[in-house]
Amino acid sequence: MRFRSISSLLLALAGLLSLAGCDRGVTSTAPSAEPSASRPQAELLAAAADPAVTEGAKAFAKYCALCHAKDATGYAADNAPSLVSPTFLESATDELIAAGIRMGRPGTAMAAYGQVRGGPLSESEIQNLVRFLRSKGPAPKALPPGGEGDAARGKEVFEKNCQTCHGNAAARGNAVNLQNPELLAAASPAFLRYAVVHGRPPTPMPSFQGRLSEGEIGDVVSFLWSFKPSLPTPEVKKTEVPSDLPVVINPKGKQAKFTLREGRYVSVEQVKDALAAKQRIVIIDARAASDWIQYHIPGAISVPYHDRDKLERVPNDGTWVVAYCACPHHASGEVVDALRAKNYANTAVMDEGILFWKDHGYPLTGEAMKAPGAPSAAPSAGKPGKPAAPAPKPKTAP
Repeated sequence: MRFRSISSLLLALAGLLSLAGCDRGVTSTAPSAEPSASRPQAELLAAAADPAVTEGAKAFAKYCALCHAKDATGYAADNAPSLVSPTFLESATDELIAAGIRMGRPGTAMAAYGQVRGGPLSESEIQNLVRFLRSKGPAPKALPPGGEGDAARGKEVFEKNCQTCHGNAAARGNAVNLQNPELLAAASPAFLRYAVVHGRPPTPMPSFQGRLSEGEIGDVVSFLWSFKPSLPTPEVKKTEVPSDLPVVINPKGKQAKFTLREGRYVSVEQVKDALAAKQRIVIIDARAASDWIQYHIPGAISVPYHDRDKLERVPNDGTWVVAYCACPHHASGEVVDALRAKNYANTAVMDEGILFWKDHGYPLTGEAMKAPGAPSAAPSAGKPGKPAAPAPKPKTAP
């Protein structure tokens, strides 16, 4: 099975906050109803001199640019969306942006970066990131009401116009999964409607104003809103990864033997078979620590792509070292490149990534796997390339 490289557009929802989609022959347009004017030059200069913006820029470069691109325009990896589309910034509240950073998007490559979930960022650092993103575009404005509609009719509208790109609760597409529980917990019907009406220029997400009637827009918003979780996200039990975990799995076992694709990628099946055969191996989870806390391959150690100093614990004795992430290649590729720069002989990226591993029911451990209803505690967005399955029956429309 051949998978795309990290520079390809990967299937995921990883997306952080904005609602990106696919343009099927329709050009994205700027908002036609009271568009926000460009920020005055004086405001832009003041933002550039703001210490919070400066600190936010540093944090963005360290944690976010890997997927969202250095200029925050997105699509550097895993279809991570633009965070500076004008229609996103003018429609998103500060708390919506902060919640996306803090809580992430479960089941996607977008981890929770808030310390309350086991991530690296304090609340003040999250607010600095918000200030940095705010400095890149228009200020938020009051939005028209989200409107009311019929969720059952909205399901039909969604399947016809949106599902190909956005996927559904069972299978992810190329764009943001609009049924992700953390997105809906932070968003509002007005925010969703604004994205449908105005699109996300200059991304592939087009404006549907004129393509859908007002009634159809209200229906699809009601359909999406019907997936809003009724209960808050459970708190994590532990917010730190133990520092004394064993590094080598099966230290007395035989050396693993792998056949790599392009001299870099090892298949999930080979890794699974090596573990089943109790072969000696080191497995590195390159995602943010919050994701490791939720679920990881048994025996995997947490070495986030942004904290590669922890690689000092990994023995350089010829033992195979396999890194994985959810991208499925980008963050793990950073870790493998760091190891190869230190002349580690046997290193590889797990080709299909942890979401593929999870989707196939291979062994996992972590808080989400031990909690009641564990399969849905860390929902997967589906397999890359898998056609979107029928959406669950919607709840009562708002």
